Amino acid sequence: MSGNRLAGMALKIRKTSLALALSLISVTLFSAVHAAEVHIIDIEGGIGPATSSFFVRKLDAAQARNVELVVIRMDTPGGLVDAMRDVVSGILGSQVPVVTFVTPSGARAASAGTYIAYASHLAAMSPATNIGSSTPVSIGGGDSLPIPGFEDGPGSEDGDGNGGETPTSAPGSAMGHKVINDSVAYIRGLAELRGRNADWAEKSVREALNVTASEALELNVINLVANDMEELLASLDGQTVKVNEDITVQLDLTDPLITVAERTWRDNFLEKITDPNIAYLLLMVGIYALIFEFYSPGVGIGAVVGVITLLIAAYALQMLPVNYVGLLLLVLGLGLMATEAFVPSYGIFAIGGVVSFGFGSLLLFDDEFGGFGVSMGLVVGVAISTGIVTFYTLTMALKQRRRLATTGSEALIGKTAVVMSDFEKRGKVRFGGEIWNAVNSGSDPLQSGSEVTIESVENLNLTVKQES
Repeated sequence: MSGNRLAGMALKIRKTSLALALSLISVTLFSAVHAAEVHIIDIEGGIGPATSSFFVRKLDAAQARNVELVVIRMDTPGGLVDAMRDVVSGILGSQVPVVTFVTPSGARAASAGTYIAYASHLAAMSPATNIGSSTPVSIGGGDSLPIPGFEDGPGSEDGDGNGGETPTSAPGSAMGHKVINDSVAYIRGLAELRGRNADWAEKSVREALNVTASEALELNVINLVANDMEELLASLDGQTVKVNEDITVQLDLTDPLITVAERTWRDNFLEKITDPNIAYLLLMVGIYALIFEFYSPGVGIGAVVGVITLLIAAYALQMLPVNYVGLLLLVLGLGLMATEAFVPSYGIFAIGGVVSFGFGSLLLFDDEFGGFGVSMGLVVGVAISTGIVTFYTLTMALKQRRRLATTGSEALIGKTAVVMSDFEKRGKVRFGGEIWNAVNSGSDPLQSGSEVTIESVENLNLTVKQES
């Protein structure tokens, strides 16, 4: 009887232990499955096509996973209009909350970064960071900064967003006024959509204002200040965010699962070649490789390398803010240096080509966009190298020109021949083991065995003269 009782107790203990284990596993699995996901997307440096493509793709992936929050970890001096437009459009169409976090200390959200911060559902900054300087810059009368999705700002019938007043800091041209007013209307629309300071946003465009993190918080430019990502998520936990007209979510960021978006090899490749310094080097390598092929036809290496690098450079250039005046000066400089080789001008074409090449390199990209200028050291180095190569080529050409001919009929001029038999006007002479017809240019008859100097060659006839 006691044995049965013990067996029953043991069975109950096993069942209880199994139930507890299954409950623990279920709770663990439930917690793992329902842990809040936070995706971090880094935007660093100049915002170009590679950055915007990477961001939009990762934002779409985050929405597909229905993550709790997307954090843009930002440190940018600005970027290109179209690239910024793609990033902002992605945020405006997002179905999950997006927060822009300007971090770490010393980082900035300048120019295009300010528009992205204003477009985000929430904006945060670390101490010792800054935001602003949103005045748009356009190359060659190109695109301005307004983004589709917003109507013109309030107080204006023509879209100036300024009640018809003349902008205080806009450039003097009509196009400059349009660019400024479009940008003001756009950033005011973003500010009103997110409930942040629209007046300061306008001043950041018109007057290029810039503020620190504490000032931005006080002015309602951002929502909060946080030292790091952990503090940011802790501050956002429990907050209610209006994603769009139809979606309002309360953030649950207790023990979140954090994922940092990784760049693929394609992202890295596009980012590298759209660096103006790399694009400039690719352009130069392609040009010099083709020049090498022209000087050494039949080798093929120069042609293959030149065509490939020029195609890659062309792809990079069409994605970058190219100043076409700079590009024309660059081409003109190379053309002048090439012309010097065929139309000698005692170095005038070569010097002009080097100067044009240098100025074209400096103007090829405009650094006012932020992070999209060519390094001065690189330009100077390439210009000096080009000048040295050009000078060396010209020096070799001049030396070759001054050197006496060693082949052909010109090589006979000035050489000595021996008269075969007496003659007064026409006869025969021996030169180099061969017998030539000769014409006596002197007045005295030539004697057999005497030495004469060759003055010219015409139709295998030598004009000779008695050596003095």
